[in-house]
Order: sequence, then C-alpha cells, then structure tokens
Amino acid sequence: MAETPHRVAVLVLEGAKPLDVGIPAQVFSARPSMPYDVRVCGAAPGEVSGGDGLSYVVAEGLDALERADTVFIPGYRDPATTEPPDAVIAALIAAHSRGARLAAISTGAFALAATGLLDRRGATTHWHYTRALAERHPLVRVDENVLFVDEGTVLTSAGAASGIDLCLHLVRRDHGVGLSNHVARRLVAAPYRSGGQAQYVPRSVPEPLGDVFASTREWALVHLGEPLTLAQLARNAAVSERTFSRRFVADTGYTPMQWVLRARIDVARELLERSDLPVEQIAHRVGLGTGANLRLHFKKILGTSPQEYRHTFSA
Repeated sequence: MAETPHRVAVLVLEGAKPLDVGIPAQVFSARPSMPYDVRVCGAAPGEVSGGDGLSYVVAEGLDALERADTVFIPGYRDPATTEPPDAVIAALIAAHSRGARLAAISTGAFALAATGLLDRRGATTHWHYTRALAERHPLVRVDENVLFVDEGTVLTSAGAASGIDLCLHLVRRDHGVGLSNHVARRLVAAPYRSGGQAQYVPRSVPEPLGDVFASTREWALVHLGEPLTLAQLARNAAVSERTFSRRFVADTGYTPMQWVLRARIDVARELLERSDLPVEQIAHRVGLGTGANLRLHFKKILGTSPQEYRHTFSA
C-alpha cells in the first residue's frame, strides 16, 4: 500500500503577499519526487484580496486545516494593525491541538502569535516588524537576528527568501538532506542556509563581495575532501584573511571554518543516506580524516551519531 502523502495547507489571509504564498505551494508541490500533497485555502472559499495588486481564488476554506499535517501561514499586509478573523485563530489552534505543525512565513508570525501558541517560545518575522511583534505579543521571545526559528510544532521565518530556508529545513527534517538538496537544486536555492538541524540560524546579511564569496563557497564544496585553510579560502576570494573572515561571517553567520565543517557534515549526511560506505570512508571523503572525528562533530552539530542518522534516513 502506498504511503499517504504529508498534507500541506497554505492559508491565504487578506493582504497575503504573493511570494510568501508561492514558496510553500511550489516547494511542496505534488510531483513524483515529493511525498507531499498541497492545498491552498482561505478563511472561506472564493476570492481573497492580496497584497501587491494581486488577488487569489481559493477552492477550500478552513476545513482544509482539519486534514492538514502542516499549515503554512504566509505573510500579509499591515499585520501590526489587523487581526485575523476569530474563526482563523480557532482553526489554527484546533489544527495544532490534533497534531498539525504550524509554520509562518514573514508577517504570518502575527497570525500565529495571535493563537497564543508562540507564548514563551522563540519566534521571528520580517526585520521591519520584529519590534511590532514584540510589542503586540510581549510573551513571545522575538529574535530579529535569525532566518527562522524551529520550536518543533510551531515555526516562524523572517522575510520571504527565508521562507525557502524554512521549507527546505522542513523537507530535511521530514526526509533527510538528500531530498532537501534535490529540492534546493530544483529551486536554484542555497542548500546550506538551514545550518544543519540547529534550532537558531544566523541571518544572512548581503555584502558587496557576496558574489565573490559565493564562488569561493562553491570552490570549497568541490574541495571538501582536501585540507582547507583560511588562507586558501581568502586566496581564492582574492582578499586578505582578515577581510575574508569578517565579511564571511556577515554573509553567512558562520566563520569560514565553521561553515566548512557544517558543509562537510551535510555531505556526510547525504553519503550516509545514499550509500553503504563505512563511516571511516565517509569521514575521509568529506575531509574529516577519521571516523572518530566525524562522530565527534556529528554529535556536536546534529545531536546524534552517524549510525543513528543512517538508521533513520537511509533509503
């Protein structure tokens, strides 16, 4: 018997931002490689006025949330001065109570906070609205310096682009790094901005040399199996080590060698999922030298062992 697809509902509220709606709808879209089923719904079936001069026609109302395993709440206009309808808040609370996870993109965090489910939990939203979210919902621990926050069954992300990171994070959490990287390639999106399975993720701050550093990161990914030093990375980027380190941290949230280590761990994860290579060989292939070294860093970053990870996610 075929496994039932994970059901995703994208809840379109008044003033919904088109990109925020489109990201989960496209990431989780039904296709042979994706074990998800996506439905776009609203407070009621019919036309929903959107932001940026667009509107939506949704076939389903809040009953779609009764069947969803994950509910996305895209961002919407004027969140600091408008409240979602009481029926929407009640439906979100009911969905969460029966086990659905709720994920907000950008200002969708305001609707999620209105349920009370973010009280005494970490959350984020678009940087322009973090102060307003903290003032309107003082029990929420708002963090403006992250891409997204994963609190298990409730998740929030910053601006629209970080909605992609949140979606990839959930794919990775559900099915491992292999499928997540497959989706990232399809979207032509960065596969490493989720920072492994860490709960809090530094926000990317673009710099003028971002393109140069992007090419250096691509070069590093090709050479992960070799010894990599800060001097080599800076030389590839054609800047001094000090400049490279400072701007790399601003661009990625990690020091260069922290990023290299996490990239190595992510490649190791994919090899654990998609091959039968022994841990020692995987450690050598990703540049970590020994199986003991791989186990050490795997435990620090992911909180588990390579063997346990393989058991969970191996095809």
